[in-house]
Amino acid sequence: MNYKKLGLVSLLLFLSVIGSSVFGHGVDGATKNFLLGNDGVAFIPFLYIGAKHMLTGYDHLLFLVGVIFFLYRPKEVLVYVSFFTLGHSTTLILGVWWNIGVNAHLIDAIIALSIVYKGFDNLGGFKRVLGYQPNTKAAVLIFGLFHGFGLATKLQEFNFGREGLFTNLIGFNIGVEIGQFIALAFVLIVFSFWRHSNSFMRFSTLTNTLLMAAGFVLLGFQLTGYFTS
Repeated sequence: MNYKKLGLVSLLLFLSVIGSSVFGHGVDGATKNFLLGNDGVAFIPFLYIGAKHMLTGYDHLLFLVGVIFFLYRPKEVLVYVSFFTLGHSTTLILGVWWNIGVNAHLIDAIIALSIVYKGFDNLGGFKRVLGYQPNTKAAVLIFGLFHGFGLATKLQEFNFGREGLFTNLIGFNIGVEIGQFIALAFVLIVFSFWRHSNSFMRFSTLTNTLLMAAGFVLLGFQLTGYFTS
């Protein structure tokens, strides 16, 4: 098997999917109608919506790709993903439950910065520029908190009733974790093949540079939305 071609094709496919959906990330019409009309417990629908949202959440997925890019052992992947999960689960549930208002464009701009941060970190930028390496686990946890607020702000837009809210939030959060697991499984399978090729290290700089570029594009898009809305 040509691991180099497999890795490059998979990477291009992943980036093309992201590029095609960059301006459409959000809630589709059917989901919007459901959320606006929902009243009471709807655990399974919220679970499904959470999973679907994560699978189409290119900003969250790009950050996770950066996080696991140089993680080779399953234990390391589990630890870092757990920090991210702890962060976004906390602010997702509490943000909606306590109705903490955050500007959607600003929070998504910070999420975009998290992508830039991880790409820069993977390129060894902090050691070169600052002379030291920030705590990566702490960074993943902190950015996870912002990613959770990003999810919370999207749910808060619909202002649905509080009856059954906690159960629905748990369902949505579990769905997010399911979607995250499916996406990570795909990425890890691709990486497991690609890492057997010499092209992995040769193209690691290019890949993380593209990761940073994607983050800057998203940052510009969200700041434009903030200043024009």
